[in-house]
Amino acid sequence: MLIKLLTLAGWAGLTMVAVTANAQSPVYIESQKVLENFGKQGGNPLVPGEAYRVQTDRRTANGNIEIHEKETDIFYVMDGSATLIAGGTAVEPKATRPGQMTAKDIMNGQTYNLKKGDIVVIPAGQPHWFKQVNGFINYLTIKSVHP
Repeated sequence: MLIKLLTLAGWAGLTMVAVTANAQSPVYIESQKVLENFGKQGGNPLVPGEAYRVQTDRRTANGNIEIHEKETDIFYVMDGSATLIAGGTAVEPKATRPGQMTAKDIMNGQTYNLKKGDIVVIPAGQPHWFKQVNGFINYLTIKSVHP
């Protein structure tokens, strides 16, 4: 199976964030700054980069189907819960901008009931959709960008 779901309770204290492709040294982001970044709207970059990016995301509503041609998404749920549909076949996909698509539906996708501490890895090219957000969900997104 291309999508793996893990629960890592010990990872909740995450304070170090990755190194960008162009950085000469590690990048450290203090936990309070990470938590404060969830209060901002939309995807909020913590570590920008070309090979990968790290951002915080907060959802309070259901999402749209997304397909990233060159980006693998790694979500770590910090708080809240949601139902995510991932994998399967996108129905009537259409480009929204270069390398990004949306779709009308997902057929034969896997359903994940995400909660605090869960990780889900969505390989590039796989459709995914936050179908049901239960109040809110805060998650750290690590995007691995393929050339």
